[in-house]
Amino acid sequence: MVVLIVDGYNIIGDWDELKQLKQKDLSQARDRLIELMAEYQAYSGSRVIIVFDAYYVRGIESKLKQYKVEIIYTKEKETADECIERLVKKVKNVRTQIYVATSDYEEQRMIFGQGALRKSARELKVELENMNREISHSVSEHMKARPKSKIPLNDDILEKFEKWRRGKM
Repeated sequence: MVVLIVDGYNIIGDWDELKQLKQKDLSQARDRLIELMAEYQAYSGSRVIIVFDAYYVRGIESKLKQYKVEIIYTKEKETADECIERLVKKVKNVRTQIYVATSDYEEQRMIFGQGALRKSARELKVELENMNREISHSVSEHMKARPKSKIPLNDDILEKFEKWRRGKM
């Protein structure tokens, strides 16, 4: 199993789209990151955990799931780095490969020591862009490979049949 642990505010502070959203409304930037990571999880099959520290959101530690992505808000005095280190220790086993998405150099050094691998914010962004290109290509190939009718019909008749099929006439 592959697990991707994302340092939420580190990624938000690095990606242009999320930085712009953060300037308007931090919750929108968080929501957009969650959406992007849900797409990543659905495509890659990896388990995704996003960690937001209590620096921006005051309160007690909370864990929730949104779009099947695990989201953790740390305790008020706990940093995302500390929570990520704790998660790596908890989740790491022989059958699990852990990646931590962060551009924080100190955090990268700590996770290497615990057997996890890192993905910089830039690497994760490139991976998402490649994934979106592959999905677009796949969809266009699927559309080209649509089954053709065995009886040659003009477009007007095909359109009428499609409306009948959908009950729109």
